[in-house]
Parts: sequence; structure tokens; C-alpha cells
Amino acid sequence: MNYLKVVLVFVLAFGVNFAAPGLLAHIAHLDGTEAAIAATLWCLGLFLVFGWACSKVAEGTVFPSFTLQLLVGIVLHDALAPLSTQLVLSVVVCTALAAIILKSGGDEIGRKNFLKIAFPTLMIATVGYLVTFFIMFPVLMWLGLDSKTAALLAAIIGSTDPAALIPTLKHLVFKPEFKQVSNLSVAESALNDAVGAIFTGAVASMVLGGVSLDNVGQLAMGLFSGDNLRLLAAQFGFGVVAGVIGWLGMYAFERYKSKSNAQGKLEEPYDFALVLAVPLVTFVLAQMIHGNGFLAAFIAGLLANFNHGTHYFHGLLRSLEVKIESVAKPTIFMMVGPFVALQQLADTALLGLWVSLAFMALARPAAVFVSLLPTSISRSEKLFLCAVRETGVIPVVLAVISVAQFPDMTLLMPLTAWVVIWTLTLLPAITPWWAKKLNMLE
Repeated sequence: MNYLKVVLVFVLAFGVNFAAPGLLAHIAHLDGTEAAIAATLWCLGLFLVFGWACSKVAEGTVFPSFTLQLLVGIVLHDALAPLSTQLVLSVVVCTALAAIILKSGGDEIGRKNFLKIAFPTLMIATVGYLVTFFIMFPVLMWLGLDSKTAALLAAIIGSTDPAALIPTLKHLVFKPEFKQVSNLSVAESALNDAVGAIFTGAVASMVLGGVSLDNVGQLAMGLFSGDNLRLLAAQFGFGVVAGVIGWLGMYAFERYKSKSNAQGKLEEPYDFALVLAVPLVTFVLAQMIHGNGFLAAFIAGLLANFNHGTHYFHGLLRSLEVKIESVAKPTIFMMVGPFVALQQLADTALLGLWVSLAFMALARPAAVFVSLLPTSISRSEKLFLCAVRETGVIPVVLAVISVAQFPDMTLLMPLTAWVVIWTLTLLPAITPWWAKKLNMLE
């Protein structure tokens, strides 16, 4: 019965997509401003309705809601066509929602717990990312991609995804000696999203600058040139600075709420505006000082960490989680739809499978064992981390941004979509079994 509901949602999506060109043609005949408003609200309505429907019918099936949302978005390719011509709007929406999600990822980890795993987190999020990147680049070229597309795709898919990872880990009860691996997984996913954004930007700059990327040596020389290293250092350094400033804003807000709570005041619903404003303003500040906005949003969340030990924030936190689950995640995953047609997805199915298998079975284990070599992380924990490689929100955002810059790279978005589909479908399903197999659960 549950799978019949999934089929019905896809049938409905096909029906809407079939009827959409006529409706959009009618909208196009409206006055300029009215047409733009109507088309945008039409797309937003599809995101909300089908995002909800996918989340609902995914319950009791092996499919995560994220996978269904991405696939339904692709089925609605023609219905979401207005967004493919409004690239700036698509990029802005994806970026804003991703910043909010990364801020909430920082909220998930207690500061004290993070300090215990700071070194292995830094190693797997940076060194592990680089290992993944430099393994996938030649693999992608071997599979037939041109060097520029291979470099960009390797940079895009190198980030894990807290949006998919956190719900999976919340259902697992680890033994005390293995609880750090859960925090390490979430911390890595949030931190290397920022690393992925920084390196994708660096690779894009190299492509725009006409730098030769015909082999691993040339790619490494370009990435680690003096100018590029200074750019990367600025992105990291100023991103952290902006994150600290964002945390100071949250700290001031926390002091204000503490006084209000002491006076017996009830939670004001309009306080939620500030919770949303922090990651967005922090992101903008980071960009203004040439830092990385995604890193800044995560740092602000990690340092503020207001959901631990402050009960008067729990209502706000719960409200944020609801908005992320019901609006932010579905919108980002369905945003693939305007840029990938169902035929493109079918045409790249075999290539997407090979890329995904290489990513999960080759690049991920190598990244884990190489990057965590100088740490005290146990062999069981490393083996567990090998199976934690969901790819989602940030890679989709980076792919949308890259497609806006390089519309001729037609394989970027469908292959990113396939990696997201395979990793979000397979890995959350096997994670509980794998953790139990490694004797890590209570």
C-alpha cells in the first residue's frame, strides 16, 4: 500500500507536468510583473505540495523522502521551467536555505563534544575531502568526462550532507565508547560542506581563467599555487571571523532571552525572525570580507549551540527544524528538476551508477583511512565512517551555481543528481545494519 502511494505521487507529477506547458503559456501572456510573480508562485506551490507529498508517502518505504523529492522534481521538469531561466533566483534561494541548514548542523553538536573530536573532524573534512577529490578526478576522466567537467564534478560531490545524515543517526543508540562517531559524522558533514564550497569556487575560477587541467599534476599545481592558496586561506580565515561575529549576535540574543525567561515572560513568536537572520546575515558578512559564507554559518551555529541546556530556546529550535524539514530540504532537492530532464537522467543512468559506485566504494574508504591515520579513531569507527557518505543539499546547491556559470557543461547536474540518488537511497538504508554488524549499538 505504501509503495502504491509512491506510484500515485509520480503519476500525479506526470499529469501536472503534462498540463503545465499550457498553463505556463497562459501565464506568459500576463503583464511582465504579473507573469513573473505568477510563474514564481506556481513553482513555489509545486515545491511545497510535492515536497509534502513525498515526505508523507516515503514513510514505511525504503526510499528517503529526499530521493523521492529529487526524482519528482525531475519529473516536473517542464512545470518548473520558469526557474531554469531565472538562474539568479534559483542560486539565491538554494544558497539562503543551505546557510540555514548548515547553521542548524552546527546547533546539533555540543561545543564540548566538538572539542573532543576537533582534530579528527578537521582531518576528515579537509584531508579526506582532498583525497576524495584527487581520486574522483582521474576516475571521472577515465569514465569519459572532459577534464574541466571532471574537476568541477569531483569538487561538487566531495561534501557529505547533514540534511540526510542527522535523521538517520537520530534513530541509532550507540554504545558509550562509540558515541563520538555520531558527532564526528555530523561535524564532518557540516565542515566539509564549507570546504567543498571553497574548493568548487577555486576550481570554477581556474576554469574561467583558462588554467590547463588535463591531468592530476596540472590540477594540483593550479589549486596549490600561491595565489590560490592565499584565496583559500582568506576563505577559511575570514569565514571563521564572520562565524564568530554571528555567534556574538546569537550570544547577545541568548542573554536577552535569559533575562526575559527570568522575568517569567512567555516565548515571543517573532523571536524566530532572529534565528533565521543569523545564518543569512553571517553569510553576507563573510562574503563582504571575502570569507566563505557556508563555513561562517556553521561556525555561528556551533559556537552559539543554543539548543543545549537552554530550555527556553527549545521551542525556537523545534520551529526551525520543522521549517527545514517541510520547506528548505524539499525546495533544494526539487531544484534539480528545472535543470535536468527525465531523458537526461535516463541517458546518464549507467555513467551515474559507475560514478556513484566509485565514489562510495573507492574514494570514501581511501579518504577515511588516509585522513584518520594520525588520529585515535578506532578501526570499527573508521569502517562505520566508510558507509556514511550521503551527498545532498550542498552538492545540489554547488551544482546549481556551477550550471549558472557553465551552462555548456550538460553532464554536471544529471551526474550530481545520480550521486545524490544512489547515496541517499543506499547508505541510510545500510547504516543501521552496518553499525549493528560492527557491534556499535546498544
